[in-house]
Amino acid sequence: MNTLQLLPVGKVEVALLRDLSVAIPRRLDVACEILPYVLDPTPSYHPERQQYHSSEILWRMQALVRPQDWRLLAVTDVDLYIPILKYVFGEAQMAGSCALVSTYRLRQEFYGLDRNDGLLDQRLLKESVHELGHTLELRHCQNYRCVMASSHAVEWIDLREAALCGSCRSQVESKLKQSARELPRNDVAAQIRSS
Repeated sequence: MNTLQLLPVGKVEVALLRDLSVAIPRRLDVACEILPYVLDPTPSYHPERQQYHSSEILWRMQALVRPQDWRLLAVTDVDLYIPILKYVFGEAQMAGSCALVSTYRLRQEFYGLDRNDGLLDQRLLKESVHELGHTLELRHCQNYRCVMASSHAVEWIDLREAALCGSCRSQVESKLKQSARELPRNDVAAQIRSS
């Protein structure tokens, strides 16, 4: 079975990571492990925007991927952006090994509302599965209930299910089976390189 590595970026609540590590395997056929170290987001901070450039964090994450790793999902509490957008909830390498999600704009408190941990957990799960879908070559889905639907506001996240539609699910199942078959070859290749 493929294993997803969860990487804290900055100060992330441990309970959020634990809940996510249990929730993701219910949506995708993967195991989850929380990495024991933290990536510092500070080098990706841009004071002119008072935000963190998500693509720069993804680039730095790439150096942490080991040959035996299936995917690396970073979770952060900082405000993310890419230059063409005011903000992003997350970003992923299309068909790559790294994805990143932020809780910053997923929290009710950001919108001046009372804290709601259950809603935060749901939103974080949806965004995590969405970004992981991009690593599996899924594009945005036209079905607004599918977790792969595009979201430019948190209300759109709330409308989505935490699951893939039938079409997206069949594409992901195919990719997961393919990568599970390739895993032993990756391990052998890693052993050959280290010899």
